[in-house]
Amino acid sequence: MGKRVAVVLAGCGVFDGSEIHEASAALVHLSRGGAEVKIFAPNIEQRDVVNHLKGSPAEEKRNVLVESARLARGNIQDLAELKASEFDAVIFPGGFGVAKNLCSWAVDGKNCTVNEHVKSTLQAFHSAKKPIGLCCISPVLAAKVFPGCEVTVGQDKNIDGRFPDAETASAIAELGCKHICKNVNESHVDKANKIVTTCAFMCKAPLHEIFDGIGTMVQEVLKLA
Repeated sequence: MGKRVAVVLAGCGVFDGSEIHEASAALVHLSRGGAEVKIFAPNIEQRDVVNHLKGSPAEEKRNVLVESARLARGNIQDLAELKASEFDAVIFPGGFGVAKNLCSWAVDGKNCTVNEHVKSTLQAFHSAKKPIGLCCISPVLAAKVFPGCEVTVGQDKNIDGRFPDAETASAIAELGCKHICKNVNESHVDKANKIVTTCAFMCKAPLHEIFDGIGTMVQEVLKLA
């Protein structure tokens, strides 16, 4: 029987929701791994809406659950309904929606607050010793909720201009967590906390390398499950 995995989304689109390629990659690798997947998102208003063509704010309001339903092909539930007891693992794709809608990292950095349902979900899986997979910016959720954990968002220096958000690693360290430097096609496993992370689009890399890196994260999550 395949592992039961919950996937938590933050909207639809890199600048104000879940990064579409990351969400798709996670779902493809979970499918390949024989997992039984259910998708969730918080039923809240987005912090902002971005015109992805112009890269500028749009004067409209959107709902995180409604927008995430686009990625889930309509098959999605309110995050408030997620019960950790019904799953073997949980995975959070990245995208600015994580830093805007699932927490306030985009505005407050390491002083951010985490959405109550996101926080309780993370704590429930952690308490049950079930694995948590996170990619791109979403490892900051673990860094905020689980002081002392180990995560990666890639490198802590902007090597060859490929890691423009390398300062995120320093903020993670300031939260009392250990940042592990990894390449885009790798993931890091915090065995003590069963947290698996990979940098994905925190690195400027070809899409297939990001896809492969997310694959290593998913594979490690399924092993731990």
